[in-house]
Amino acid sequence: MAKFDKLAVMQKIKATRIVPVFYHADAEVACKVLQACYDGGIRAFEFTNRGDFAHEVFEKVIKYAAQNCPDLAVGVGSVVDAPTAALYMQLGANFVVGPLFNPDVAKVCNRRSVPYTPGCGSVSEVGFAQEAGCDLVKAFPGDVLGAGFVKGLMAPMPWTRIMVTGGVEPTEESISRWLKAGSFCVGMGSKLFPKDVIAAADWKAITDKCKACVEWAAAVK
Repeated sequence: MAKFDKLAVMQKIKATRIVPVFYHADAEVACKVLQACYDGGIRAFEFTNRGDFAHEVFEKVIKYAAQNCPDLAVGVGSVVDAPTAALYMQLGANFVVGPLFNPDVAKVCNRRSVPYTPGCGSVSEVGFAQEAGCDLVKAFPGDVLGAGFVKGLMAPMPWTRIMVTGGVEPTEESISRWLKAGSFCVGMGSKLFPKDVIAAADWKAITDKCKACVEWAAAVK
């Protein structure tokens, strides 16, 4: 079962407005990255469902978080079907994210009060996701849609909470642009975790970058 309910997860995301998105086949590396993010002030972390046996890595990561990062909500990303969502929720996923909207995933997540954030590329998709109970939707891919998409959507639908993923950079200018456009939060993957930094096991660099991103986000009113 999820450690945190839907309301608690949304509050954690709102508190920092930054959601790291990461995958690694080595559970030890994944745990190091998760710890570095937590030390940098992150309170919601998305582990993506990519690669063979990803769920086995996730199981180790979420158990590590329970012991060492007690305030961190760990969720799963890249989920496209209900069986996969159910598998990860059984392992304790606190939220589920996908690159597309699948109403069957919404059903299994709603049943357990687990937030489901589907990828949407149009205003209609956002509307359909909201009808299915999705409190937070993902504008994806962000680099294709652009900040103008978020700003344009928020005008007639100001109640919408949007997480932008894809194209967001860990810089003050990028974070500020997306949040000022109306985004509820931003998700960052490879740009937050450069391969050379991971290879060098420079966990402090990740912590420092997360701290900076949280501060930049907090400065946007």
